[in-house]
Amino acid sequence: MKKSLFLIIAIGVFQCGFAQDELNNKFKAIPPKDLKVKEVIPPKETPKPEPPIVPAQPDLLKLAEAGLFKNSNLYKKEANTEGIFYRRNQYLGGFKTQSFTATVRYRDAAFVDGDKIKVYLNDQVIEPEVVMDGEFKGFKINLINGINKIDFEALNEGFASPNTAEFQVYDDKGTVIESSQWNVGTGYKAAIILLKE
Repeated sequence: MKKSLFLIIAIGVFQCGFAQDELNNKFKAIPPKDLKVKEVIPPKETPKPEPPIVPAQPDLLKLAEAGLFKNSNLYKKEANTEGIFYRRNQYLGGFKTQSFTATVRYRDAAFVDGDKIKVYLNDQVIEPEVVMDGEFKGFKINLINGINKIDFEALNEGFASPNTAEFQVYDDKGTVIESSQWNVGTGYKAAIILLKE
C-alpha cells in the first residue's frame, strides 16, 4: 500500500508540473507599447541675464548750449555783414562747479571808450546799466542747483566798435573758473553758463 500511495502522489506532482504554462520554452514576453528609446536631452543652460542698460544722463551744459540763442524774445538775431563779425551773440562757455557762490568781474578790454552793458542772471536783470572802465567791477551771485546763465548785453559800442570787455569768474574758494573776453555789437549778448552740481 505504501508503494501504491507513493506512485499516486508522484503521478499527481508530475501532472501538476506540466500544467504550468510559464515553464513552456515557447513563452514570449509581451513587448512594451513604445519600443523607441527616447534620447535624454540635457537641460539647456540658461544664459546669464545682461545687466540692464542705464540710460546716460543728458549733459545739461550741451543741452543749454544747443538752445541758448534760439529764443528771439531774449536774443537779437545775428546780422553779420561782410567784414563785420561782432553783430552776433557770443557764447563764452559752459563750466561745471560745486561752488555755492560765484564772483563775476569785468572791465573794458581795449581802451576805455564808454562801453555800457546790462547784466542778466537766468534772464532776470541784476545790473540795469554798467559803464565799463579800466578797473574791474563785478558782483557775487548765489548759484542754484543746475543751470545758472549769465548774459552781458551790450547797450552801446562806445567810441570804438565793438563793445569789448574782459571778464573773470571765480568760485567761492577764489579759484578762477573762466577768464576771457567778449566782442559784441549793440543789442547782442555774451553768455556764460555755470552748472552747479
